[in-house]
Formats: sequence, C-alpha cells, structure tokens
Amino acid sequence: MDNLKIRGAHDRSKINMHESHEVQYWTKHLKVSKEQLQKAVDKVGNAAAAVRKELAAQSAPASAAHSNS
Repeated sequence: MDNLKIRGAHDRSKINMHESHEVQYWTKHLKVSKEQLQKAVDKVGNAAAAVRKELAAQSAPASAAHSNS
C-alpha cells in the first residue's frame, strides 16, 4: 500500500492512475489533463517514459500541421 503522506510520485518510472496524488503530480508535470493521461496509459501502459513518448507523439502532428500553414 502506498504511503498517503508522500505527495509526489514515489516511483517516478511508473504512473499509478489509482492514486489521486500521483495523477495530480503527473498531470501537472506533463501538462496534460487527467483524460489525456488516462488515454496514454491505456494505450502504452504505465511506464512514465512510454507515456511521455506517446504524449509527445500526440502533440507533434498538431504542431506540424500548424507550422505548415
């Protein structure tokens, strides 16, 4: 069981969507909504590195489309 007195993500290599303080940490750290974070975790698993990569890939096409205008 997680220690609820610890307010950061204890294991920063994993994202635990079942702990509200971890969800709060990761959404703030990654600058995404809870829904965006959940979608990324559902798609690639809870490894923080994979989630970062997925979120970057999701935002890259939108950025590329705007720069070609």
